[in-house]
Amino acid sequence: MGVDFRSTERDDQPVDGSGRRLGIICARWNDVITRRMLTGVWAELESAGVAADDVDLVWVPGAFEIPLAAKAMAATGRYDAVIALGCVIRGDTAHFEYVAGPAATGILQAQLDTGVPIVFGVLTVENRRQALVRSVVDGDVVGDNKGAEAAATALEMIQALDAIRTSWPGERGACSRSGPAASGAGERADDGERRRHVERVHAGSH
Repeated sequence: MGVDFRSTERDDQPVDGSGRRLGIICARWNDVITRRMLTGVWAELESAGVAADDVDLVWVPGAFEIPLAAKAMAATGRYDAVIALGCVIRGDTAHFEYVAGPAATGILQAQLDTGVPIVFGVLTVENRRQALVRSVVDGDVVGDNKGAEAAATALEMIQALDAIRTSWPGERGACSRSGPAASGAGERADDGERRRHVERVHAGSH
């Protein structure tokens, strides 16, 4: 499993999810695993204060179908973030490569196109054992639950984008009125103040 090398300065605080609306796209393929990940999502969202009525779940056939469904869900404007869950297990043919890579690329493109966070919660593993240790439920195996991790990521991205968008809404290109040289200096000064403001907003939202 991937390892998160944490610095001593990092102070992860739980994100308040109350009032947030989230969509979940879950693949039926390998649903023994995706249902375990879904359990992790529900638990994480509940612990963050997200109301069950503010979460919508849509099932799709497999991981390859996730990007289109996730983009359609994000484009409705009803959701602060979308969580994409799937599981692709390598077999004896090249099918794995034709599904896993395009699923990741499609999910990335969908969030860039819509401006809505779409979290990549698709397991791409070599065997069922690897899938199980990444979808732990009630400590049944040693590992973690990537569904829970995806839910936490979704809430953190909502908070981060809120901080960015409330710090300087609609200011793109505003510095150009003073000419190129003045614009560059002004942008650098403004950027410093904006960074400080984003940090204050981000810290205050914990």
